[in-house]
Amino acid sequence: MNNIAKLFRIDAENHELMGAQLAAFSRQVPLLYFILSVNSIALAFTHLDIAPLSLTVAFPGFLVGACAIRCLIWLRRRDGVVEPKAAARTLRATVLLGGALGFAFLTWALSLFPYGDTSRHGHILFFVGITVVSCIFCLMHVRPAALILTGTVIAPFVVFLLASGDVVHIAIGLNLFLVTVAMIYILIICSGQFAAMVNGQVETRRLSNENFRLANVDSLTDLPNRRQFFHRLSDLAEQARTANHRFVVGVLDLDGFKAVNDLYGHGVGDRVLKETGQRLLELSDDTQFIARLGGDEFGIIVDADLDPEAVLAVGSKVCSVFDAPFSVAGIVAKIGGSVGFALAPDAGTTAELLYERADYALYHAKARYRGRPVIFSREHEVEIRKLSTIEHTLRRIDLDAELSLHYQPIVNVGTARLVGFEALARWHNPELGDVAPDVFISVAERTELIGTITQVLLRKALAAAHSWPDDIFLSFNLSMRDLISQVTILQTVALIESSGIDPRRIIIEVTETALMQDYEQVQDSLRILRSMGLKVALDDFGSGQSSLCPSIVAGQDQDRSGFHSQYRDTGERPQHRQDGDRPVPQPEIRLRGRRRGNGRAGRDHQPSRLLDDAGILLCQADAAERGRDLHRQLPRIGSSANGRGRVSSINA
Repeated sequence: MNNIAKLFRIDAENHELMGAQLAAFSRQVPLLYFILSVNSIALAFTHLDIAPLSLTVAFPGFLVGACAIRCLIWLRRRDGVVEPKAAARTLRATVLLGGALGFAFLTWALSLFPYGDTSRHGHILFFVGITVVSCIFCLMHVRPAALILTGTVIAPFVVFLLASGDVVHIAIGLNLFLVTVAMIYILIICSGQFAAMVNGQVETRRLSNENFRLANVDSLTDLPNRRQFFHRLSDLAEQARTANHRFVVGVLDLDGFKAVNDLYGHGVGDRVLKETGQRLLELSDDTQFIARLGGDEFGIIVDADLDPEAVLAVGSKVCSVFDAPFSVAGIVAKIGGSVGFALAPDAGTTAELLYERADYALYHAKARYRGRPVIFSREHEVEIRKLSTIEHTLRRIDLDAELSLHYQPIVNVGTARLVGFEALARWHNPELGDVAPDVFISVAERTELIGTITQVLLRKALAAAHSWPDDIFLSFNLSMRDLISQVTILQTVALIESSGIDPRRIIIEVTETALMQDYEQVQDSLRILRSMGLKVALDDFGSGQSSLCPSIVAGQDQDRSGFHSQYRDTGERPQHRQDGDRPVPQPEIRLRGRRRGNGRAGRDHQPSRLLDDAGILLCQADAAERGRDLHRQLPRIGSSANGRGRVSSINA
């Protein structure tokens, strides 16, 4: 009996199920009342000329009006949020009202039975049967209402047919009874499946919430992840905005991790990250919140009012976790860490702004103070505006018109013979004036502009080299982003092929830092360039991850210098040529003791770099006395108002 009673009861304890029942029924209400209204109007019309107006106009009009009012009520309620108690009351009212309306329509239909002939009797039977069946299906998601409607309409109607004494009516009654039993069975099955589906969705949401909680922890390091970091940062930023709450935001990035990851595999890299997380957890206290933001980047929040000296002390402590090398799977990896800080509310009062400024301080630390903490300052803000102005200007100017090249001579020290030129990028803008190469190239490297700038400058350099003697080589720098961009490499190949210059006269200079960025992609790019006959030279050797460079160079089968292999191909060294055989290139050249801007990248050089095992050494003029002597002895080849050069020397 309890199971039977349960079929007719609204489960008021299951709030999610009641909400789903209301939502499903509200979508069926227009169809339900449309069927009732249309069928009632049709039945009244067929009896209009034989039955009283009270039965053909007044009573059906009242019922159809009630349906219209209920339909409007449901439509207004459909998009609203219903509390559980209100939902239970609405569903109970639907059960009772459904039974009452059903019995009213049945009573009206049977009251027309005495006025009709056989055909009209058939219409009445059709009206009751098809209308009730349709309404039951519309009420399927609210099982108690459907069962009550079945009991208040089908049961009395079947009794009426069986008591009529007409064989046809009795057969219809028995048939309708059997169909009703089958419908009730289907109704119970479908409503049970609907309830199971809703309960399953509830369980899914519960598990999703649990997964959301677990998703706030980084599975590799067991530190809070990026989502939790920014959630806490947003809360503290709100306090800083409303109550002038002071705290510190930091962004830590590992120095040299990518090289370890690329050379030894992701398994070793993951273990290094995991140990890094453990070391950071060990040094944190109650005021510090440390999270892994992704890759080799970590976030730090210090919920305390610290002065700059204390913040730098915290940063030094963070950087000190990398003092000890990482021993993983028999491999000893030495990496470092740089960290940038932003102080709230001085540096900002929103999570996005504080993170961006801490990240810029990190960028500044990695560029100039690698392995040390840096605090975002007003000077950095000025620099950000300056760099933003440079980026905006680069995007809108005619690069071909404003970018130019100066050509730095490379000279054989022993014979004082000119052997090549290195192309140096220069930019003069009417508004900004002369912009230092290391500034605008670094801005371009952080955007998608570097590829376009490379093509513009390479086109100019190739055009200049075309007028040089055949034994004078061109040295041209490619940035890290150039080397990892397949599009830029293919464009470079196309430019060289269309220039008509022997590729063996071209030396591509790359930095060891670039080699460490994306080892596999850089290897592919250098392989393409070398296959054309270009030489590859390692620029600024010793300024980056030099301890890892030998394995990279060996893996690439790279020239230790493009210079030696060029002369090896021809069998002739430049000192064997006469001065008179070498016309002066058109670009003006000025030799100075020190220059700013190597190639396009504008970097200060280390004192020297090894070219090959044949005794060829390229030296800075301000780092080698012999280079300075040569500088004074060389005939003047030309002059430039703002050229900055380097004497490159070759010991034959």
